[in-house]
Amino acid sequence: MVGFKRLVCAAVAMLAMSAPARAEDGFPFGTEMTLEALPQAGSKRIPNIEIGDHGEVVLELWCKGGKGQFSVAGNTVIFVPGQIQDRSCPPARAQADDELVAALSSVETWKRQGDVLTLIGPKPLRFRTTGN
Repeated sequence: MVGFKRLVCAAVAMLAMSAPARAEDGFPFGTEMTLEALPQAGSKRIPNIEIGDHGEVVLELWCKGGKGQFSVAGNTVIFVPGQIQDRSCPPARAQADDELVAALSSVETWKRQGDVLTLIGPKPLRFRTTGN
């Protein structure tokens, strides 16, 4: 019986120690993040997303911008794009924006390690918390 009691105490201690780490690695609601990508030729702009407290998203892409919504349950994530504004973008940037929105729309799961959020789907996307 003493062995079982020690095992239970050890399990409770391990869970208690891992809880803060799990909280830090939760989905980054209320965070602005930048896509890990290089700027396109002739521009310094890199896409970023601002994720609200309830999953609402403001997108600033290579050229276009818009809104969307993340729905998260456990490690499953769904992104639904909203209205995307066409800002008279050059064709290459418009295509890159459309491809990025399509990649966001096809994500299925996510993982977070520190300040990096990886959205996993046919094309994994890595976002890093924007430092202030």
